[in-house]
Amino acid sequence: MNPSELRSTLALAGIFGLRMLGLFLLLPVFSIHARGLPGGEHALWVGLALGIFNIVQACFYIPLGRLSDRIGRKPVVFWGLSLFVAGALICAAQDDLMWIAIGRGVMGAGAISAAISAWVADLTREQVRTRAMALVGGSIALSFALSLVIAAPIYRAISLSGIFIVLAVLGVLAMLVTYFVLPNSKPEKRAVQASIKEVFFRPELMRLNAGVFVLHATQVAMFMVVPRLLVEAGLPLASHWEIYLPVVLLSFFLMAPVLILGEKKQQLRIVLLVAIVLLLIAECVFTRASSIGVIATALLIYFVGFNLLEALQPSLVSRFAKESKGTALGVYNTTQSIGLFSGAAIGGWLMDSYGELSVFAMGAALLLCWLIIAWSMQDLPAKVVDSKASEAAT
Repeated sequence: MNPSELRSTLALAGIFGLRMLGLFLLLPVFSIHARGLPGGEHALWVGLALGIFNIVQACFYIPLGRLSDRIGRKPVVFWGLSLFVAGALICAAQDDLMWIAIGRGVMGAGAISAAISAWVADLTREQVRTRAMALVGGSIALSFALSLVIAAPIYRAISLSGIFIVLAVLGVLAMLVTYFVLPNSKPEKRAVQASIKEVFFRPELMRLNAGVFVLHATQVAMFMVVPRLLVEAGLPLASHWEIYLPVVLLSFFLMAPVLILGEKKQQLRIVLLVAIVLLLIAECVFTRASSIGVIATALLIYFVGFNLLEALQPSLVSRFAKESKGTALGVYNTTQSIGLFSGAAIGGWLMDSYGELSVFAMGAALLLCWLIIAWSMQDLPAKVVDSKASEAAT
C-alpha cells in the first residue's frame, strides 16, 4: 500500500475496531454488573440489553450502506459515530437496565461497518485491497483480545458508567479523525447502482453472506464455552487474557504469509476454503480439549482461519458488487449481526439442553455446510490494473 492508502486504512480500521470494542468491552463484566440492577436477576433481560446492539445494527446496515453509496461515506460515518457517542452517554447517565438497553440500541443505530468497509474499497487499489481489509478485519480480533485484557481493570476502577464514558470519548476522537484525516469519497453513480433485490440474490454474494453468518454464529457460541473450559483446566478467569492475547497476535503472523501468497498467485478462493477447514479443525480439537495447551492450540488454529476470513470476505464482497459496494456490504454486515445474535441464542440453548460439547458439534456441522457451499464458488473477478481508487486515496 502507498502511504495514503495505509493512512486511510489504519484510520478506518481504528474506527471499525472502536465499534467492535463497544460490543466486546461489556462481555466480560456486564452479566456480573447487571445482577445488582432492577430486572438483572432475569438472564433473558440481561441478554436482551446486551444483544440489542446487534439487533438494531442489523436493521440499519442496509439503509446506511445504501445511503453511503448515494451521498458518500464521510457523512454517513460521521452521523453513525455521533449516535455511538450519544448512546454511550445515555448508558453512562443511568445505571438502570432499561436505560442501558435504550443507550445500547442508540449505539447500534449508528451501523457504519458497511460504509467503512466500502470506504476502504474506495480508497485502495484492488491489488492491495485484501491486505487493507485484513487490517480492518484484524481490528475485530484485536478489539476482542483487548477487551479481555482491560475490561475487568477498567470496571474495577471506574465501574460500568466509566466504561461508557471512555467509549464516548473514543467516539469523539473517531469523529475528529473522520472529519479531518480521512479524504472524501465520491458517491456511487445512481445510474449503475444495483437494486437491493439484485444484490441480495446474486449467487456469489449469497455464498459470502451465508459464510459470515456461520463465521460469527460459531464464534460467539464457541466463546460461551471456551472460558469455562479454561477454568476447568485450571486457569482462573482473570488470567484468560494470558492465553487470548498471545494467540491472537501469533495468528496474525501466521495468516499474513498465506494471505499475501494467495493474493499474489490469485488463489484467494483456495485460501478461503483452507480457512474454513482450519475453523472446522479447531471445532473438532475443542471437543477433545482437556488441558490448557490443547485449548490454546485450538484457539490458535481458530484465529488463523478467522482472521483470514475477516480479511477475505469483505474484500470479495466489494469485488463482486463494484457498482453498489455500500449496499452489498450492508447486506453482508446485517447477516453478520444476525449471526452474532443467533450464535448466542442457539449456543445458550444447546448448552442448557445437551451440554457444552454440543456447541462445538453444531459449529462443526455449520462449518461443513459452509465448506460445501463455498466449494462451488466461481472464479473471482479479474483485478483492475489501472484502478481509480489510488487516485481517490490521494
